[in-house]
Amino acid sequence: MSHSYAKRTDAIAPFHVMAILAEAKQLEAQGQDIIHMEVGEPDFTTPSPITEAGIKSLEAGKTHYTPALGLAELRQAIANWYQHRYKVAISSERVVVTPGASGALLLVMGALLEKGKKVMLADPGYPCNKHFAKFVEGQVNSIAVDASSQYQLSAHHVENYWDADTSMALVASPSNPTGTVLTKAELIALANAVKSKSGHLVVDEIYHGLTYDGFDAPSALQVDDQAFVINSFSKFFGMTGWRLGWLIVPEGYTEVMDRLAQNLYLAAPTMSQYAALAAFQQNTLDILEQRRHLFEQRRNILLPLVKELGFKVPITPQGAFYLYADCSALLNDKTPDSMALSKHLLYQAGVAITPGLDFGQYQAEQHCRFAYTTDESRLIEAMERIRKVL
Repeated sequence: MSHSYAKRTDAIAPFHVMAILAEAKQLEAQGQDIIHMEVGEPDFTTPSPITEAGIKSLEAGKTHYTPALGLAELRQAIANWYQHRYKVAISSERVVVTPGASGALLLVMGALLEKGKKVMLADPGYPCNKHFAKFVEGQVNSIAVDASSQYQLSAHHVENYWDADTSMALVASPSNPTGTVLTKAELIALANAVKSKSGHLVVDEIYHGLTYDGFDAPSALQVDDQAFVINSFSKFFGMTGWRLGWLIVPEGYTEVMDRLAQNLYLAAPTMSQYAALAAFQQNTLDILEQRRHLFEQRRNILLPLVKELGFKVPITPQGAFYLYADCSALLNDKTPDSMALSKHLLYQAGVAITPGLDFGQYQAEQHCRFAYTTDESRLIEAMERIRKVL
């Protein structure tokens, strides 16, 4: 039987890391011990105050649809969070609650990216961004970035590579896969550069809260009230499986987001929204701060061990929970690129990492990503296993 698909699906590449994960699971099913450093998901369970709030909402029968833009109480709580954390006053009317940050990305692309127009993205970067653009029949203006710009898009890139078909720029701070953070000065310069091109600036802030060395990532809303800001309850708040995120839009964009949300997914999960009301409580934040400290300890342990093995990490990540490492010194005829090296380490060392091919094209074959989302003893064991294999 033949199958036909919409042509747009041809441009949607799979997550290569999911193939690694699937093979890792097969090896585990055969009895092999695998240390997982491939998937960007915290190993901690959801903080108990959040889980308890979700259970109470179910017991109270709160299982019906919410408004498409989200529970009024949660939208206000998110607005209050910006006042508390960033000293930014925003109306709850500008808050759109979404099914994960992916839902927010879909709304942004659908509302802002015309057919054939381009979104400017950093390469390397989060792979789904380009696929969302292609799904709404947009195009990608992919910009190769390296350590010289902290692996981030800059005002220089906008000024030099923005073309007539580019209409928006999407950046992430802290970023995936590099963990680098845009400073307030860099955000100001970037916002001004995008405005000079009459474009839209979209900032992915889903790793906010997970920053280290005493550094707190500034929000784009502190410097640009016209920015579209995406965030999530998945990473810092530890709610990956609850599928809940949010989007802050400028004044005047709420109505179009409401229409799109009604048609695309109706509303974010109700139980998750009630659970998230507990995310901003002090007892929850105390738990999350302890976890942030543990992530910082893991980074400090893993980074020198990775470098000792021959990987190069030119910039110490200030946020998220990843190391983006140049593996070129370790490549050979047997493992000629990062995909081959990742497979080799999986089968020979029992350590799963992500090949750079997942994050773009620029030098992807000589980079890989380590996620420090497992405990310190396992990180140390993983590096020892890799050392023996190499």
